[in-house]
Amino acid sequence: MSINIADSIRNYELGIGNDNDANLIPNSSFHIPNCNKPELLAPAGNFEKLQAALIYGADAVYFGGKNFSLRAYGDNFTHEEILQAVEFTHGLGKKIYAAVNVFAHNTDLDALTDYLKFLDAAQVDAVLVSDLGVLSLAKETNLKIHVSTQANVTNFQAAKFFQALGASRIVLARELTREEILDIKQNCSAELEIFIHGAMCISYSGRCWLSKFLTGRDANRGACTHSCRWKYNLVEETRAGEFFPVGEDERGSYVMNSKDLCLLPCLDKVIESGVASLKIEGRMKSVNYVAGVVKVYRAAIDSYFDGDFKIRDEWLDELNKIAHRPYTTGFFLDDGNPTEIYSTSKPARSSEFLGIVCDFDASTMTATIEQRGKFEINQRVEFFQPREKTFSQTITSMHDADGSEILSAPHAQQIVKISVVKPVEIWSLMRS
Repeated sequence: MSINIADSIRNYELGIGNDNDANLIPNSSFHIPNCNKPELLAPAGNFEKLQAALIYGADAVYFGGKNFSLRAYGDNFTHEEILQAVEFTHGLGKKIYAAVNVFAHNTDLDALTDYLKFLDAAQVDAVLVSDLGVLSLAKETNLKIHVSTQANVTNFQAAKFFQALGASRIVLARELTREEILDIKQNCSAELEIFIHGAMCISYSGRCWLSKFLTGRDANRGACTHSCRWKYNLVEETRAGEFFPVGEDERGSYVMNSKDLCLLPCLDKVIESGVASLKIEGRMKSVNYVAGVVKVYRAAIDSYFDGDFKIRDEWLDELNKIAHRPYTTGFFLDDGNPTEIYSTSKPARSSEFLGIVCDFDASTMTATIEQRGKFEINQRVEFFQPREKTFSQTITSMHDADGSEILSAPHAQQIVKISVVKPVEIWSLMRS
């Protein structure tokens, strides 16, 4: 029998994230004038990831419907799931935004109009758009309009232009330095949002034609094949079939493969730039990724406004545990360090996601786990929790949902009960 994690946390006291009455820096010797606490915005590839993002500390989430966002091959949300997501998010006093950032063709417009009306009726807090036609349609609703990074806003005149068209927030292009962001902030009163973590694109703010050219799948309509991360070799025109390595690696060279963005090392400078929202990339990534990254940045942002910000080893350790390519600060610091990695396109990680805690019995010190990866008796595991510290233990006993003793859990989403050495929070992640 499967346990519904969504139902199991309805009455769970969250107690994490921002205090709505504490958005300004507290009065203390640590003070930066006119600097508000920024929103932490997390990806929601499906309803479970949305829950994880909010429970682990995000102030807001962004999602895509089954059409019209730039993640056509993600799980995405049906209309019914959107209604459920809005109810869940607003029930926690947080915000939810819909990505409608496709570059629309004429054949899309009728369905887009109906979809935007639905999002308005569903009380989504804003829509992210990049196409001027979609922006025009969104203005006919009561929806707030956020301009997507796909619109390539790299200067304050462009930001002011979109604001004049009705946008309340501009998601800036990733290709900007801190000084350029500050300049836009000083010359435009719209809210600004920037990416602080996640995968980067080799093309200008994701405006890419490579996938369409090579495979027929259009990245600008949500169907990117990530052709930039493929392995390429050089072929001379008259010697067809002879492949020459572009770089030093005999396997080929990933000449367009970007590192992953991580602005944690300079988060203080990011906050001091005055942007309203700090965005994490990753609607196609795992629950483990969403929970881990959100908790780290939640702690880091809060520590800054508590006046004791410093980069902590446990934050860096956590970001290294999730699947990632080598990290870079991208363009923000304008330090000249390369943003590409030439040796491999595959992300690395130092932990394995095994399951989610969906119930805990304090009287027997038993955790109920919904399995996501194979684990077994005598295996060393850790519990990564929404609020409390991570702890490790060895699995000493395991039972299935019927109470029968088992030695391993090899089946996807199998329900398993294990003895734990400490109380464990619902929605904790069990990892190796």
